Amino acid sequence: MSILRLSTAFMAPALAFALVGGGHAADTPPLAWAPVQSSTQAPLQSGDARVEAVREATLAAQVAGSIVALRVHAGDHVKAGQELLRIDARMAAQGAAASSAQVAAAQAQATVAAKEYERQRQLFAKNYISQAALDNARAQWQASQAQVKALQAQAGVAATQTGLHVVQAPFDGVVASVPVTLGDMALPGKPLVSLYDPSRLRVSAALTQQQAEQLRTASQVEVELPGASGPRTPVARDQVQWLPTADAQSHTTTVRVALPADTSGAMPGAFARLWFQGASPSAGERLFVPARSVVRRAEMTGVYVQGSNGKPQLRQVRLGQAMGEQIEILSGVSAGEQVATEPQTAARVR
Repeated sequence: MSILRLSTAFMAPALAFALVGGGHAADTPPLAWAPVQSSTQAPLQSGDARVEAVREATLAAQVAGSIVALRVHAGDHVKAGQELLRIDARMAAQGAAASSAQVAAAQAQATVAAKEYERQRQLFAKNYISQAALDNARAQWQASQAQVKALQAQAGVAATQTGLHVVQAPFDGVVASVPVTLGDMALPGKPLVSLYDPSRLRVSAALTQQQAEQLRTASQVEVELPGASGPRTPVARDQVQWLPTADAQSHTTTVRVALPADTSGAMPGAFARLWFQGASPSAGERLFVPARSVVRRAEMTGVYVQGSNGKPQLRQVRLGQAMGEQIEILSGVSAGEQVATEPQTAARVR
């Protein structure tokens, strides 16, 4: 009997604690609810795309020779006219020097021919020589002048070929690749340096004919660059270009969208996605809930809906597209129902 009285004495304070407020319900904060909103706004359409450079160039050699100087590497920023690499120009320089010497010799001969022609004119004026002798002197003088012009043209060609041994940047840009190394043999047409202008980029997408027509009437066009910081980049309507032809096999139309110069995370060849407002949905009404109210547990996706007793009840839903902080619900809820915006708190309510 004494043991029974002791147990009862210890149970009484514990029972009093539970009745006063030791339960979980009293510690649970009040839930925040948000209504399931309906909208007739058209769904967003998307198309896979890739980033392209509006201005890019692959520089190749126009003459043959060994690469004796390589000034840049992939990733370097260059200015227009900057030397990128140099090809051995010793043979071309010798040819240019020979052409210059030939021009000098021809000019000396032309000077002698001009003086001889002048003497023959004076003698002809005094009737000391015949007309034939004067004509011969004039022909030699004219031939020497023509020879000088021809050799000057050849010297210009030789000087131009000497300049072709230096490869320069055609515009300000970034070096994309340098597929050669110091000492490689440069041949006419062989790619040496590739570069692009990072301030002029665009997104190119192959859309179906239906998507292309929807894009023509879209009120909003956005570009998504996975991995880039920040939300989708809005694009003005005048920056969208439709190519006038379609692919004969896939029947798709290429659409190009110019990117702003300050777009971060964009580089040629990167994956992108083009978003635009599609046609009005046939169902008419679309349902949205706050994205933070969605619960994901393994393969189940749901939301906590306010039941008839005022308590949250987990209900499985099927999700659609996300629009900012809202996400579309394709099935599982009705318009006007209340969903818990803090699913972790709702899970503790019993």
